[in-house]
Parts: sequence; structure tokens; C-alpha cells
Amino acid sequence: MTNYRAIEARFSRLRANKIFETFVIAVIIFSALVIGVKTYEIPPFIDKFVRILDWGITAFFMIEITIRFIGDEDKKRFFTKGWNVFDTLIVLVSIIPIDDSELAIVGRLVRIFRVLRMVSIIPELRMLLNSLLKALPQLGYVALMLFIIFYIYAAVGSTFFASINEVLWGDIAISMLTLFRVMTFEDWTDVMYETQAVYPLSWTFFISFIFLTAFAFLNMVIGIVVSVLEKEQRAAEEDPHERITKELSEVRAELRSLQDLLKQQHK
Repeated sequence: MTNYRAIEARFSRLRANKIFETFVIAVIIFSALVIGVKTYEIPPFIDKFVRILDWGITAFFMIEITIRFIGDEDKKRFFTKGWNVFDTLIVLVSIIPIDDSELAIVGRLVRIFRVLRMVSIIPELRMLLNSLLKALPQLGYVALMLFIIFYIYAAVGSTFFASINEVLWGDIAISMLTLFRVMTFEDWTDVMYETQAVYPLSWTFFISFIFLTAFAFLNMVIGIVVSVLEKEQRAAEEDPHERITKELSEVRAELRSLQDLLKQQHK
């Protein structure tokens, strides 16, 4: 029991070590590069070397997950955290030998998703992702309003411009696709000049649409996301629960190490 506590204390210190955390991030980035290499036409001997590297990376991730699990004081709650479950599933599926089977595409996809493990490792990325998820309800209303604007302009465009170019304005669905092209500024002036040849004031249609969608709504989306992100940062500063918990975990690990040393000296 004493030896297990000593190992637990060491693993707890290791998982909290910044050098170890940086090394894990470096391995994740290297894993992404290895995945990228596989998309090229490479000689057989390099392909074999890349496969060996991939298995080595998977083995490292397996060891890293084990270190994190053993070093966690509350192991019963380890798998109640979504990112721990995600990391574990990615690693477990990666070790299944399915490269030469019908499920090879699944194996490749799982290895691609290993890049997402950076989110679980880096707290700032987790905060950014949480902010985006919390902003979704507000963004949903913005998206609904944007759809209404699109629908109205598409109906108007289909009514007036269908006779000019049926490919772009034939029905309301095609008109919405054309308006999406206009919103993304993909050769939108060609579409406008074509309608201006028949309706000289049609520029007002396009300019007003671009102002409402590309400018107003885009700034609205950015404002919502930034506002939620600022709230998350303030909450993290005002409620340092995670930081205190981490520091207490390190202190407990040190105390356990000292207790083990004292017991060994008494023996």
C-alpha cells in the first residue's frame, strides 16, 4: 500500500509537471504531422517507418493516460469528466489493429481526432471551446434572424431576377445559394452587374444585403462570442477552485512522499 501511494504521488507530480505537459503537446503535434505524411504517396520503407512511429505514439498516449489515471486522487470521478472519457476512447480505439480490415477508415479517422486532445491538455483551449458552446443559444437566435433575412432577399431576388439568369435565381433555394455567394464576396459583382443591365437600381438590393449579413450579423456573432469569453475569464479569475484543487493535490502528493520516507526511516 505504501509503495502504491508513493507511485501515486510521483505520478501526481508528473502529471502536474509543465515539462511533461509540454512534451505531451509536442507528441500530439508530431502525431498530426505523421497523419499528414500518410496522405502523400511515399515509398514502402517510409510507410513502414511511419506505421512504427504511429504505434509508438499510440503506446505513449496509453502510458500518458495511465499516468493521469493513477495520479488522480479521486479515481472514481476520473471518467465522469468528458475530456478524460474522450482521451481514453481515442487511445483505446487507436490500439485496435484495424488498418488492414474493412474498418481501416475508422482507424484513420480516430487517429485524426487525436489532434483534438490538445483541447483537453491546454486549459485556454478548453475555455475557448466552452465559451463557444455557451454562446450557441444566443447564436441560434442570430442564425434564425439571418435565415429570415436570407429568405426575404431570396424571394425578392427570385421574383425579379429569375428572368435574367435562371441558373442563379430560378427558385428560392437557388437564390439563397446565390446570396450566400454574395455574402462571401465570391465574384458577387458579376452577379450584380448582370442584374444592373436590366434593373439599374438593383445595386441597392446587393449592398443592403451585404450590409445586413456580412457586416452587421458577423459583428454581432463576434460580439456574442467575445462577451461569453470575457465572462468565462472573469469566472475563472473570481472562482479559482480548479487552481486551488490542483495546488492541494500537489501538496498532498508531497505529504504522502514525506510520510512514506518517515515510515521507511522508522523501519
